Amino acid sequence: MRPIVIDVEASGLGRGSYPIEVGVANAEGQGSCNIIRREDAWQHWDPRAEMLHGISRETLSKHGKAPEFVASMLNDQLAGQIVYSDAWGNDSSWIALLFDAAELPQRFRLESLRSLLSDAQVDIWHATKDKVTEELGYTRHRASHDALILQQTFCQTAELVGRQKVG
Repeated sequence: MRPIVIDVEASGLGRGSYPIEVGVANAEGQGSCNIIRREDAWQHWDPRAEMLHGISRETLSKHGKAPEFVASMLNDQLAGQIVYSDAWGNDSSWIALLFDAAELPQRFRLESLRSLLSDAQVDIWHATKDKVTEELGYTRHRASHDALILQQTFCQTAELVGRQKVG
């Protein structure tokens, strides 16, 4: 099983933060990503978050898509499915804010990626994720890259744990 994984980049953490990019790794292992145009009411901006994701306010204004467009695209792509996040607490809040701004119902369920992991997978997760990150060679911290890294890490840890049970 290859889980569908979502990752959200945001303007910062905590109160007042908002989604600026959503990335998805689909069940076929392909990634997609959309930068989200800031709503007028979304004012919080943490320069430390910008240093991490590398997306400026100018980029949001110039290349961001309307929340309605991004939410509709997510619904079209993910309707009726369970989608997994490694940062469920934050990502679920930002996805809810996106759908609220779009005035659309969310048509997929968001769950914690941790709910899929066995204890054996958790034990090897970080080392495997570091290896996957190096193998994929992504140099930019972007939502679609992160989603693909998480999905591939899940698959590799599941395979390694499966081999250990057989051997």
